[in-house]
Amino acid sequence: MAESSNSVVGVDNTFRKKFDREEYLQRAREREEKESEKKSKSKSKGPPVQRKPLKHRDYQVDLESRLGKTQVVTPIAPLSQQAGYYCSVCECVVKDSANYLDHINGKKHQRALGMSMRVERASLEQVQQRFEVLKKRKDTGGLTEQDFDERILKQQQEEEERKRQRREKKKEKKREKAIEEEPEVDPDIATMMGFGGFGSSKK
Repeated sequence: MAESSNSVVGVDNTFRKKFDREEYLQRAREREEKESEKKSKSKSKGPPVQRKPLKHRDYQVDLESRLGKTQVVTPIAPLSQQAGYYCSVCECVVKDSANYLDHINGKKHQRALGMSMRVERASLEQVQQRFEVLKKRKDTGGLTEQDFDERILKQQQEEEERKRQRREKKKEKKREKAIEEEPEVDPDIATMMGFGGFGSSKK
């Protein structure tokens, strides 16, 4: 008993993991070097994409070609044949004309075309050249009053033709309706009932 009380019993903590500080410092340095290399590589890829400045479109936006037409829409139809306005650049369908105009004037569509939303600033020479071109067009009579009169006359004629066609269609429908509604009467039965004399005064 005396011997056991004199001997000091220590705590066994050899199961705890001992860290080598130098090894972990080395690992941290290597990791930092790799991260700095990645950052330098991403910076050395080159300047950001240079987009062309915004320019006016050189085509007419078609909003009225399918106006008033009926179309069968199926869910398996390709996007270009679905209801609404199809944008071939972004490959999407927009349901109405106002949203379609917003889309083609918007940032996403312009970026897909390779343009930024910034407008190129015109120089003094460019403005002067533009004025000269417009002045020459005016002097040579690019559009005269006679041209305007001809265009107005042509539009009036087209409008009258449309009205005439509408009137003819209405008359045709009325004729068809009258034929459908006219009851078929047997002439013998009509004379027996006394209806024979209504058609005309002649016998």
